[in-house]
Amino acid sequence: MLLRYTMSGYLYISPEDDCHAIVDAMLATGYNEEFCIAEDFSPEFGAKLMEAGFLIMSAKVPGESESEENENSKPFYFSLPKLHLERSALFFENLKIKKSIKRFLNRYELRPDADFEHIVDRCVEKHGGDWLTPPLVECIKKIRLSSINSASGNGEPQRLLPAARAYPASFALYRDGKLAAGEFGVVCGGVYTSYSGFYEEDNAGTVQIILTAKYLQEQGFLFFDLGMPMDYKNSLGAVNISPNEFVRLFRNAALPGSG
Repeated sequence: MLLRYTMSGYLYISPEDDCHAIVDAMLATGYNEEFCIAEDFSPEFGAKLMEAGFLIMSAKVPGESESEENENSKPFYFSLPKLHLERSALFFENLKIKKSIKRFLNRYELRPDADFEHIVDRCVEKHGGDWLTPPLVECIKKIRLSSINSASGNGEPQRLLPAARAYPASFALYRDGKLAAGEFGVVCGGVYTSYSGFYEEDNAGTVQIILTAKYLQEQGFLFFDLGMPMDYKNSLGAVNISPNEFVRLFRNAALPGSG
């Protein structure tokens, strides 16, 4: 396939491209950038990128569009599909829980796939919109909306299960009826990819990750994709894997109907 690059050397992806083939080409050519460039924020294209293993970020180009002389102009945003050069993956058998945190686990209640929009908005409030830009947030919310099945009507609690197609989901951590921490990400096949999270009190963020990992394991997920490697993730048992290894595992976790 024909690969297109920007003047600065970044791979350009458009909605017409086969995103799985793009990933194959990136691995085959030794593409040494973590980001690609795209301009489309449609939910259909976003879902294709997610299903190929990209974690989607974004950025804003301010320029003169935000000056007082151009009040009617709008800023330009572009999408940054990311295939990490090193990926943090938590395989459930490796989960480490420090003694100092064990006593906190029973104080909280994990609610899978709850408070999605509030959690996304709170992540933006907490961390800013440098990469969680308005068009990306809108795209993620639209993908979720189009993916939600009609309610079963049996009154049972909602379970978050592996899904053939990209499904933005959330995990809410409650203590005494108050939201103490939360995160959102994307389910695709047997993998849950974390996008962003927050906590409102000490230790709640760590508890949320631990309880989320336990829940994912119970529901048949294969691993917890934590994105960018960081020390606190490694302390919980996550390991850093190469793009080739991540793509192999991600594709092995695909479900029928995801091709």
